[in-house]
Amino acid sequence: MYVKNADELLSHGETDLRRALIDAVECALENVDPYRLTKQLVRLNGDILEVRELQFDLRRTGKIYVVGAGKASFPVAKALEEILGSRISDGLITVKDDETRNLSRIKVRRAGHPVPNEAGFSAAQEIVKIASAARQEDLYLTVFTGGCSALMPYPAEGLSLEDKRQVTRLLLTCGATIREINAVRKHLSLTKGGRLAKMMVPATIVNLTVSDVIGDPLDYITDPTVIDSSRFEDAVYTLKKYDLWNLVPESVRRHLTEASPENETLKEYGDLRVHNFIIANNVMAAEAAHERLQSQGFNSQILTTSLEGESREVGYVLASILTETSLHNRPLKKPAAFVLAGETLVKLDANTRDDVAGGPSQELAVAVALRIPEYAAGIFLDTDGSDGPTDYAGALVDSKTLGAAEKMNIDLYTSLKDHNVTQVLKELGDVIVTGATGANVMDLTILVCK
Repeated sequence: MYVKNADELLSHGETDLRRALIDAVECALENVDPYRLTKQLVRLNGDILEVRELQFDLRRTGKIYVVGAGKASFPVAKALEEILGSRISDGLITVKDDETRNLSRIKVRRAGHPVPNEAGFSAAQEIVKIASAARQEDLYLTVFTGGCSALMPYPAEGLSLEDKRQVTRLLLTCGATIREINAVRKHLSLTKGGRLAKMMVPATIVNLTVSDVIGDPLDYITDPTVIDSSRFEDAVYTLKKYDLWNLVPESVRRHLTEASPENETLKEYGDLRVHNFIIANNVMAAEAAHERLQSQGFNSQILTTSLEGESREVGYVLASILTETSLHNRPLKKPAAFVLAGETLVKLDANTRDDVAGGPSQELAVAVALRIPEYAAGIFLDTDGSDGPTDYAGALVDSKTLGAAEKMNIDLYTSLKDHNVTQVLKELGDVIVTGATGANVMDLTILVCK
């Protein structure tokens, strides 16, 4: 079971609807399990390594390296180690601090996320050393997944790690999208934006990744080893768009405006031998949940796999869909289920206290709880198991949540306005605990109404 506190979540509220939601989430997470999917994609037949349609004769292959970073990198690396065993010459992956497991042949380093730290920088230096050992006959299996930007920081020349930390903090709270955030981070790095791939010349690179960005753009998912579509001017535009230009360190402004064309990120592969495979994405999670709900007797529909917007406002819209269903049996007849996937965000302002706790999925849950109709429920999950800077994956609420809060003198509206929802959801017994799932395909929202 991915949901570790299912008994607590089922101890109150609309228990039958809650049970259906947890069951759908379990099915969705299982369907995007990177370990299982890697085992399906990569096979070793004697001396032939097969990666879907690719074949590598290991009798003619030099050294095999496994390097990577990200919230879904461990299960992929674990599968590769089990498949290749002693054929792996060297390897290193960087994971979040909450990943406690280790591997035998591939070194595991733990680092800070979402704000980078010294441990991540040290691991990035080790990865660069492995990349720089490349020879013509070598094979690099790279597993850069969502979160690698923070977990593998390597400041560009003239910048410090603290510069990157300051920029990251500003970007995470300004309301920028992940594409905008990464356009900046890639242009402050020595390894991102395909720069690590250039260090691996003339070896062959096979990228195995899990998408955590809407539309599955490779350069925003596994960017150290693929070509990049953003430019220095995009980074400058983002910082100015969100009024951050004068808040970032002067060294960052100078780096972005004085960079020469040869310092741009990788724009074409040229002679590089790079093969890319996305093994899981949010569409797969949404489809699995949808099919499971249909099998349970719900009239189910996937509304979108491109959900974006500010969590509170999106939550109010989702509650209105449930109300329309409850009152008028549309857009689906009851019992109805709606599946949405994507990534909402929370924009903090200068007045937000430093000690508040919450995340996009938890804020989405509270917004829905404030306006949800009778006999309805919703589950709101960050699929990697960590919603925002909290230890919780998200929350589950239903028609009885608001009443329960009022009986406990909990002001849901104020907690949402103050971006301090985690504590009230804990008191209500509605936070979701999964720990690190290894499946990082953005956020999943499921609404049901009977």
